[in-house]
Amino acid sequence: MGQKIKPTDAELRILQVLWEHGPCSVRFVNEAISEEKEVGYTTTLKLMQIMAEKGIATRDTSSRKHLYEAAVPRSETQHHLLQKLADLAFNGSSVRLAMRALGEERISKGEINELRQLLDEMEESASDD
Repeated sequence: MGQKIKPTDAELRILQVLWEHGPCSVRFVNEAISEEKEVGYTTTLKLMQIMAEKGIATRDTSSRKHLYEAAVPRSETQHHLLQKLADLAFNGSSVRLAMRALGEERISKGEINELRQLLDEMEESASDD
């Protein structure tokens, strides 16, 4: 994707719903995001229209009920946001960002095993410098 992914915090909340549930109506998205923080229907509608204009969501108008879908993959958005955070707060170091994140919360043994597996895979594919 050539363009930079720059969703606002409110747009990210909407994207989370679209990634989780696939194509959704504005009403469904509004109800889902209002569980956390009350948001008016017209506010959600306007945000989703803007997201479609920005190219981070698509709108299917083929039926009476318009359905919106994320136009940007979750992994690509996460990558962009993590890189931005690493650049801004950790002098570009993804490793420092990860170490700080891991040091901030308790993680389960299962998550530790997932990390160990990821590190093993990274070590196997790393070139010897």
